[in-house]
Amino acid sequence: MMAKMVSFFGTNPIGIEYDGQVDNEGQGNTSQNRQQQGTIGGFNLNWDAAFTVKSVVGDFGWSAEFAIPLRTLRFASGQDQVWGFNFQRNIRKTNEIAYWAALPIQFDLKRLSLEGTLTGLNLQSPGNLKFIPYVLGKATKDFQSTDPETKYKPAFGADVKYSVTSAVTLDLTYNTDFAQVEVDQQQINLDRFNLFFPEKRPFFLENAGQFSVGSPGEVDLFFSRRIGIGPNGEIVPIIGGARLSGKINNTNIGFLSMFTDDVESLGIKKNNFNVARINQQLSQRSSIGAIFVNRNGLESDDDYNRTYGVDGKWGIGKKATVSGYYANTDSPMDSLNSESYKLAGNYEWNGLRATLAYTQVGEGFNPEVGYLFRSGFRKPELLVFKQVRMNGKFGLLELRPHVSYRGYWNFSDFLETSFLHVDNHWVWINGLEIHTGINFTTEGVIDPFNISGITVDPGTYNHSEAQLVLMTNASKMFYVNTRSILGGSFGGTRYLNSGTLGFRVGDKFNSEYSVAINDLRLPNGSTVSTLLGARLSYSFTPRINFQGFVQYNSFAELWSLNLRFSILEQANTGLFIVYNDIYTYEEPNNRSFIIKYTHV
Repeated sequence: MMAKMVSFFGTNPIGIEYDGQVDNEGQGNTSQNRQQQGTIGGFNLNWDAAFTVKSVVGDFGWSAEFAIPLRTLRFASGQDQVWGFNFQRNIRKTNEIAYWAALPIQFDLKRLSLEGTLTGLNLQSPGNLKFIPYVLGKATKDFQSTDPETKYKPAFGADVKYSVTSAVTLDLTYNTDFAQVEVDQQQINLDRFNLFFPEKRPFFLENAGQFSVGSPGEVDLFFSRRIGIGPNGEIVPIIGGARLSGKINNTNIGFLSMFTDDVESLGIKKNNFNVARINQQLSQRSSIGAIFVNRNGLESDDDYNRTYGVDGKWGIGKKATVSGYYANTDSPMDSLNSESYKLAGNYEWNGLRATLAYTQVGEGFNPEVGYLFRSGFRKPELLVFKQVRMNGKFGLLELRPHVSYRGYWNFSDFLETSFLHVDNHWVWINGLEIHTGINFTTEGVIDPFNISGITVDPGTYNHSEAQLVLMTNASKMFYVNTRSILGGSFGGTRYLNSGTLGFRVGDKFNSEYSVAINDLRLPNGSTVSTLLGARLSYSFTPRINFQGFVQYNSFAELWSLNLRFSILEQANTGLFIVYNDIYTYEEPNNRSFIIKYTHV
């Protein structure tokens, strides 16, 4: 269900709450690194709204009723309002999705410009002031420090949410804490570029799409994980801050200001982060906007980094768009060529998607409060993707043949990476899905670097590799998802095999058990690294649940355990009990136990 404030709400037969936010019709990119997962920009599944849903199961099937407070939906008061609206129904037994307002084959519920309408709404936007305090007790023990005794620390803080207008909200936070947030998923870097870890902290997730500018997953002018998280995932205390976000007529506005404390052991000083964003919505899915991102060290006038950017999108009818951005950075160590830009054309209709784009990032482009997958490159790319409905022939629901290419050249016209992907997705009515692809790759290495302790020498490496993905119906009691890449790598071979086994009992218990084995056999050595993971979730009621996340990283010889029990009230408030444990083969590393209560 969706209104023009671009929120959606969902549930399942036992009434589990599911919600999210959509920006820019959900458009965003997955990370360019083939070893990484995660999508950012345009679609925020982790947003947590205040609403209630009740479901009932009977001979007729099941149905649900939603009660969504008007204060959860940001809108202007007025008579005879027209709201965008749509419903989605997932029919698992036939692997079908049905919509109230029909959509072309390649679109889903996030295609806001094609939603249905509700008319004749006479609504008064309610005032909204929420004070959300928390109290916390924490016991930690660092076995690696010079003082390994257990330390006890109480803490308190609060958030305030105030509706400045019916469509503009002010959020204030003091002594911000994210103890209840799930830990990051372990990754092993099999390349020479930056890994991407998605944002999970609730304060930064709300209206996150408003601040998304650049090329998501590759060049993000603002990346909220730079605030309150150290370079290796360490916690940096957030003193407090404010966010103003919303819409004035057809203008989206956003302002964020956060203060972080120093961490002497990491050499991190006190900082103030500021982000200002404006985006003017035009007709025909078009827009134009600007962003300013600033980090100021509070202990020195010469400690700063600034990013300036403009972006826009031009909608051509219902089928095509031309979009792009231009940005520049400034810091005391400023260097030449500190600019970045992208221009992309996209066509989507009748099951066909075609994209042609060019991105350039200067060697001196340095958005310290952003994310760069890699720097100093010129990149052309293209994609042609077709969905073909099979109408049950051979048991198939759909075929998805496609081809994509991306290449990275440095400013000396040296080809550093080339990736040509040819694939087809075979999708059956019963939920089985198989991807059969082949990749043709080039890696140009100028300076030697290490992968898991193995040196890769300078040179140009041309290879091909087979790629196979298999997924069974995820709605079944047991389901499987596997991915294999077999081929050449940096003058040798690599065998990347990952798989996930899912097991559920009804709608209360869900679990996933995953393994990823990376076998590299390079000219200067060989290595095998393994990642193991297990996620467990049990819902006693729709608002009382237990979650567990166990991980093992063979390269770091590290085990981690994250257990969370929660009794939720609404909008991510309630009682949270969290236990974290990190240890190596030989001894414990770090352990913590947290009890937190927050109320709205």
